[in-house]
Amino acid sequence: MVRSIVEAVALHAKETPDKFCLADGRNELTYRGYWEHICGYAKHLQELGIKKGDCVVVRNSQSMETLVTGLAIQLLGAIFVPLEKNVADSRIQEVAEAVHAKCYIAVKELELSCPYEKMTEVLSYRDEAANEADFTFPQLEDMAEILFTTGTTGVSKGIELLHRNVVAVAENVIDGVEMDKDNVELIPIPISHSHGLRRYYSNMLNGSSVVLLGSVIFMQVVLDCIEKYHVTAIDLVPAALASLLKLSGDKLADYKDQIRYVQLGSAPIPETDKETLRQLLPKSRLYNFYGTTESGCSCILDFNAMKDKKNCIGRPTCHAKFEFMDEDGNPVKATEETPGFLACAGDMNMVGYYQADALNKETFKNGYILTQDMAYMGEDGLIYMLGRQ
Repeated sequence: MVRSIVEAVALHAKETPDKFCLADGRNELTYRGYWEHICGYAKHLQELGIKKGDCVVVRNSQSMETLVTGLAIQLLGAIFVPLEKNVADSRIQEVAEAVHAKCYIAVKELELSCPYEKMTEVLSYRDEAANEADFTFPQLEDMAEILFTTGTTGVSKGIELLHRNVVAVAENVIDGVEMDKDNVELIPIPISHSHGLRRYYSNMLNGSSVVLLGSVIFMQVVLDCIEKYHVTAIDLVPAALASLLKLSGDKLADYKDQIRYVQLGSAPIPETDKETLRQLLPKSRLYNFYGTTESGCSCILDFNAMKDKKNCIGRPTCHAKFEFMDEDGNPVKATEETPGFLACAGDMNMVGYYQADALNKETFKNGYILTQDMAYMGEDGLIYMLGRQ
């Protein structure tokens, strides 16, 4: 049984070493090449004194270097703490201090109490004799990462995820979208956020391929990537979808026989954009994922196959179990007229918020994570969400 994403990459590097793994617009790597870079940089971090349980803060550069860095950190049993590229320096300082960071990795240096490593030098480390025997892979119950929310809807929170949680989210995605082994997924959204990061993890666990882009703004770059790498899937958030539809016109229709699925999430999708996507890609599976950073990719709907399902967020994914509760966490019989608070249980659920015992007590109810989303299950067995309290 694979216990972490980095162990999955090592396995694929052994079984399919020459298979295309990653591209970021500047670099391309096979699975063997990716594993060699991960091992090389992990040994470098090891020489710097990084060890199991240490937190390493990484300022995302939407690049191959960031991906190598994240898995090298986890290979050592250390904890990956990614932050977005445009976050304020003061926020970096705040997070680094909160997690007692042992190292800060970014393109530019920042005055912190921990050592700095230059992101642009990451790919200079490569161990061509990379051997999994040189390392002890992390266990399922080891801490993998802490994902900090932006704080746009309240106080920023650090979400602690074990390798067990990370693998379960990836399996939710693989099962939910029926991902093929030869999948090539275009991810033009930040990998510092859980949405993009988890789609990348899913493809790595599956032994598939990822093409990473900074955005969809440069439309010719997007189309060139779809052509060059024979992209079969695209991962988007609704804002990126809106931009893609506006900038591409009907160009996506040229790939209606190539794109197997498009997956979206993180926010509601306007019905007009759904309909446009249906018309452009009539044969494609068009997925909308429901989930949170705390409980990832827990519900899925193919809105191309199931039209006219107003307010529907679909069916639970393979690791998810749902209940409907009142404000105190007591189960209730939820209906359209009297919905309950949606609560989710499963291996993908976070272990808790970082250093926030009071908030954890409010959030966890009998093993479920209680949300503020009002919902019910219809007679068709699908879940319908009516809004947030």
